[in-house]
Amino acid sequence: MTKTYHTYHLVDASPWPFLGSSAALSLTAGAVMYFHGYILGELALISGLLLVIFTMIVWWRDIIREGTYQGHHTEVVQQGLRYGVILFIVSEVMFFFSFFWAFFHSSLAPTIEIGSVWPPVGIEALNPWTVPLLNTALLLSSGATVTWAHHAIVAGQRREAIMGLTLTVSLGIIFTALQGLEYYEAPFTFADSVYGSTFYLATGFHGLHVIIGTVFLAVCLVRLTHHHFTKQHHFGFEAAAWYWHFVDVVWLFLFVTIYYWGGN
Repeated sequence: MTKTYHTYHLVDASPWPFLGSSAALSLTAGAVMYFHGYILGELALISGLLLVIFTMIVWWRDIIREGTYQGHHTEVVQQGLRYGVILFIVSEVMFFFSFFWAFFHSSLAPTIEIGSVWPPVGIEALNPWTVPLLNTALLLSSGATVTWAHHAIVAGQRREAIMGLTLTVSLGIIFTALQGLEYYEAPFTFADSVYGSTFYLATGFHGLHVIIGTVFLAVCLVRLTHHHFTKQHHFGFEAAAWYWHFVDVVWLFLFVTIYYWGGN
């Protein structure tokens, strides 16, 4: 019998998809139970969250092993992964589009219940030229440093790549800390009319994406220090950089619309 060789990767059987879906079910069901005060809701929520984190670690460990040590991520496989990441980012664009739609729907034609003005009566909007402007500068700078790291990897300059990626992760952490401070000092809450709901949904989910992107890049930094990336084989970092640039662009839209235009 002739053995056929090809450039595709036939994935081995894995328990992680089943475990991941079970963990997600426990996480969402536990969150609903916890918010409504049901018994064992908090336990289900925490258990689901820990299971999700565990699944992420072991599943990505297997993918790193397949791509870095076993050589399964050929050019053809990497091309498929690129399409997958692009489609994922497109789905994220649609996700944030819904938040902007809700914001403009409420702000362009404010109803009488909120005083027929925007921001609604009684809402003190945040000053866009303080923390939001600083966070904009931080994210734009992080976009430059992650690009620096990418070019350094392609050029084989590992030391500069580590420096650029370390700066990017640091800027992401500082951004998250400043946004947490902004939320703590904000004069309105999530329950303060549709303004509070749209503001915290849009900026809060963006903040969550910043945290995810920071973790993504931190993992790439660890991999970079362990010589996982070469000039030709570094798609893991490339995907993280694409994701980070998406986060940058979304923040620019948030700053211009919700902080600047929506606050005046």
